[in-house]
Amino acid sequence: MINKTNEFTRRILNFPAIRPCESVSFSTLLTSLINLGQTICGFKSRAFFTNNKNARTSIHLIETLVVFLEELRNGSSRFEVSMALGLSELHFIFQRVHYLLEDCARDDARLWMLVKSEKVSTHFSVLMRAIAVALDVLPLAGLDVADEVKDLVEFVRKQALKAKFEVEKDDRRAMRRVLGIIDQFEGGIAPESCYLERVLEHLGIRSWSECNKEVKFLESEIGQEYLTAEKREMGFLSSLTAFMIYCRCTLFSSVDNARKGVSQNSDGGWSSELLICLNPDDFRCPISLEIMTDPVTISTGHTYDRSSILKWFRSGNHTCPKTGERLICVDLVPNHALKRLIKQYCHENRIHFAESGTQNRELTRSSAGAGSLASEQAMTLVASFLVGRLMAGRSEEQHKSAYEIRLLTKTSIFNRSCLVEADAIPPLLDLLLSSNPGAQENAMAALLNLSKYSRSKTIIVENGGLDLLVNVLNRGLTTEARQHAAGALFYLASVEEYRKTIGRIRVLFQA
Repeated sequence: MINKTNEFTRRILNFPAIRPCESVSFSTLLTSLINLGQTICGFKSRAFFTNNKNARTSIHLIETLVVFLEELRNGSSRFEVSMALGLSELHFIFQRVHYLLEDCARDDARLWMLVKSEKVSTHFSVLMRAIAVALDVLPLAGLDVADEVKDLVEFVRKQALKAKFEVEKDDRRAMRRVLGIIDQFEGGIAPESCYLERVLEHLGIRSWSECNKEVKFLESEIGQEYLTAEKREMGFLSSLTAFMIYCRCTLFSSVDNARKGVSQNSDGGWSSELLICLNPDDFRCPISLEIMTDPVTISTGHTYDRSSILKWFRSGNHTCPKTGERLICVDLVPNHALKRLIKQYCHENRIHFAESGTQNRELTRSSAGAGSLASEQAMTLVASFLVGRLMAGRSEEQHKSAYEIRLLTKTSIFNRSCLVEADAIPPLLDLLLSSNPGAQENAMAALLNLSKYSRSKTIIVENGGLDLLVNVLNRGLTTEARQHAAGALFYLASVEEYRKTIGRIRVLFQA
């Protein structure tokens, strides 16, 4: 009776609870309510990085209620009809409490739950008082349970009304620090590292990967917020994303990619074990090298993203981009199985999946502008920091900076413009000569992303980038680096002058 259909689509701090059907049997309702209560009690072992006291108090009250419900199941059933209404209301409330605790315990939304502490504490207060009201109408007097158990119900009712659900002092202090740092960003001031570290320490964020989880969550929320009519939180979400990106880029000296366990699938899709074994690069379009959102298969049996292959055909090409084979027909067959697999993979790994039809406006929304003044200024500071590390840092610092630029320029036009303005292209080109396969690959991937930005093409060519790209295409240290080089040359070839120059490079045809 618990709604599980929103496992991947429920937005945080939204509680799509479903009231039990009126025709449900009393025993089924009671059993489901006990199971739901026990699930809530299971949150005792979970970590709450914010709103800890409110969460623990709520769990304790429901844990006490579960004792009463279990006694009720073992007792007389004379009052089933009069009890059913109250228990149905409790079931509805328990669902909402369960959703709220899920959100409080999320390990990728710690910053968001911190800044929403006022709203969260209000939710706890309202839900506990709703439990008190539901208990008040239960016909306890004639129930076949011990007086001590009835006293437990009265205890929960009084405590639910009396308990104060407020923002904790430490949470409020950390929240003020975050807002203060955002104000500094708006003024173009780089915050002191110690203040950033105190916020992350409060949130229990101790590694690059934990910080990156926060970034991914906030970016996903921006995508969801864009689809709303009001878009009230867009600016604030953009500022918080910039805050976490700044922390990720400046506070952590290395990238850890330790994989956490993925959530279990319950909708009949592929198993988590299978998804772990898959190579996500197989989900990328061979033309754009982006994860496909609308995969289609052409007559050669190769699959591309619909928008990319259509652009290829409209440019006058009637060959398979991957094999060069001339196509007799250019029919596109939707690959629904692959699309479902990609979508599930994105859900399991908390990667935002833009449905076809919204992808272009998503990209325009999230990419063309910074979203807020704080985000704009923070990105300028980040770009300057990363380029400084590229030019004067140790080899491991250069490698990490190239990786950060690769991530930042993947979908954001604004980030690309900031990094081009910060003069990131020349040191990235220098890094293509690195003997470190990872450094070369990340630099090449970053240049591929930057080559999609109009101003970048001229800078790449004027700094001798064509020869370097061709060299990577022919002698790149990894297959991925060579693929990225091919993609960058593809984008450079969109300029007629460069297309002619590329056509005169003999070794390119060997590749």
